[in-house]
Amino acid sequence: MTVTVSSLAELVARAEALAAGPRRVLGIAGPPGGGKSTVAEAVVAALGDRAALVPMDGFHLAQAQLERLGRADRKGAPDTFDAEGYAALLRRLRDPGGVTVYAPAFRREIEEPVAGAVAVAPEVPLVVTEGNYLLLEDGPWAQVLGLLDETWLVRGDEEVRVERLIARHVRFGRSPEEAREWVLRSDEANAALVAERSATPDVVVDAHAMVLPG
Repeated sequence: MTVTVSSLAELVARAEALAAGPRRVLGIAGPPGGGKSTVAEAVVAALGDRAALVPMDGFHLAQAQLERLGRADRKGAPDTFDAEGYAALLRRLRDPGGVTVYAPAFRREIEEPVAGAVAVAPEVPLVVTEGNYLLLEDGPWAQVLGLLDETWLVRGDEEVRVERLIARHVRFGRSPEEAREWVLRSDEANAALVAERSATPDVVVDAHAMVLPG
């Protein structure tokens, strides 16, 4: 049964319960610009050394590969990630075998993934992973859902989400006109896909009603 949560304190309490035993993986999904990264960062910060954050975005294909595939104009769509590699990492994170697992991260300032940027020590009880497509039920993404111990879907104000995305693209180098065109064409197509094809989560996070850091 899905519950709706609008309190950061309640989310932290759920995460703490997951971190009370052996290694667990919490997945936080949502549309582009919906606030999932902010929620994930706030929860991980609250848990300190009991949690590690491993974003899905580290599995963006490199720009050279997107150009080779003819998909540079749809960067961020499901097929522009290495979904199989992401699932393989989640399996390692679930059972690290007593060793530190290194994960990639996406650097927006260069618009490229960077290998080995996140270290997850074996004693960390909770891994929080976040991204658009954690709840997709088809293609290579379908295997991800079975690797998550609990799933959250972040929802918020749609108008705010779109304006936040436009501002983000401007901040990282696009003109306001280019940013709006990209968001309305590409990011919104991805948001519609998340809305239409995501599995039912354990928790719906009402980001619009939540007071979050920053």
